[in-house]
Amino acid sequence: MTESVRGVFEADLRDFVSTFRKGISTTNGDWTVKGFVDVFKNVYTISSDTKIVSKILEIHLFPLLAEFAENKGYKIVLADHQNYYPDMTFVDRDDSSKKFAVDFKTTYRKPEQPGFCNGFTLGSHGMYFTDRTSKKNIQFPYREYDGHFCLGIIYDRAVVKDIDETKRLNIDDLESITSVITDIEFFVAEKWRIASDKGGSGNTANIGSINNIEDILAGRGMFCELGEEWFDDYWINFGKISVTIEDGTTKKITNLQDFVRFRGGLVELVRKKRGAGG
Repeated sequence: MTESVRGVFEADLRDFVSTFRKGISTTNGDWTVKGFVDVFKNVYTISSDTKIVSKILEIHLFPLLAEFAENKGYKIVLADHQNYYPDMTFVDRDDSSKKFAVDFKTTYRKPEQPGFCNGFTLGSHGMYFTDRTSKKNIQFPYREYDGHFCLGIIYDRAVVKDIDETKRLNIDDLESITSVITDIEFFVAEKWRIASDKGGSGNTANIGSINNIEDILAGRGMFCELGEEWFDDYWINFGKISVTIEDGTTKKITNLQDFVRFRGGLVELVRKKRGAGG
């Protein structure tokens, strides 16, 4: 049941998101947001800082997502706190037990590495991920969600020298302002399908994404062949399992290859014990 419900939601959201580009881009691919306006109709250019761009993109897209929710019979529940997961919860209006987590994920293409982007985080693998009944830093307990999705945005950053954040312009000068991002591309993917086996941000307990753009768009992350259960198992146990290596010392498992080898070894051991006892 969950699989079919999840599949319908994903297909509907993907179809709707495919229309976003024409709604927020000019004919030549520039972002239509140029800055912010005060009551005197002065325009102030925005920063190219990724956090600022991400937040404004969320605000820009929310009316469109509200339209999607209305048309498809969902209500949107926004995160109560800034650090809560997910950004939005889509709840079925006729059956409130059906919930879908949708997180905005924005990143930029790396001009020095064609075909790759900067990557992004896919949520925590901490308390609410390991204890699926926990309400810590999550809108609803993790197990109540029928699916966990990323609404992703990949873009090119404008050349820094073309952006002047010190200017105050008149609203009639909008066309002369350089858009801080261009060539905006959208995607929808279940987060496990685009996950890597590495943490996403320094010392925090975040799951990292892959960064090959073609693989992101196709949902070909490191767990795509193994399945969601392997993704859950790996990240629930990330850095918690120690194994003995050749020199007799121990190390914690922090990569998928070692984890698969470890889990495979356990399965083989169980089989041998069953064989010996039978």
